Amino acid sequence: MEARIDVITLAVADLERALAFYRDGLGLASRGVIGTEFVGDDVKPNGAVAMFELQGGMILCLYPRTELAKDAEIRLGPPKTGEFSIGHAVSSKAEVDAVLAQAEVAGAMLTDQAHARPWGIYSGYFRDPDGHLWEVLWNPRLVRTNE
Repeated sequence: MEARIDVITLAVADLERALAFYRDGLGLASRGVIGTEFVGDDVKPNGAVAMFELQGGMILCLYPRTELAKDAEIRLGPPKTGEFSIGHAVSSKAEVDAVLAQAEVAGAMLTDQAHARPWGIYSGYFRDPDGHLWEVLWNPRLVRTNE
């Protein structure tokens, strides 16, 4: 296996709500919900997803929790949060604060205000409407530009 990740799929309770949060609230570009022509049933998953192409070619995919469980052939359990976080590195402390504010306005719940961490980064956390944990961070050792 090569050391890379190409797609991150987040299980969501309401696909339209999640799409609105990421596209309209956070400003990520998306064509909207696609794959609606692939209709599922009680066993076979439907194909409706929302996708966002991120920098570097990575894809963020939103997929209904029920359909992801069917697709992966796992038992649908209660949603869990806090088991992992998605990191979004930015170019300054001010940008950390701005992204956290933007997420909050879009409907996210801030779980930790931005502050300096003992290991040298500046970061804060929010949960999206489905509880997925995001860390917005500035690391002075990682030069990140918005090119």
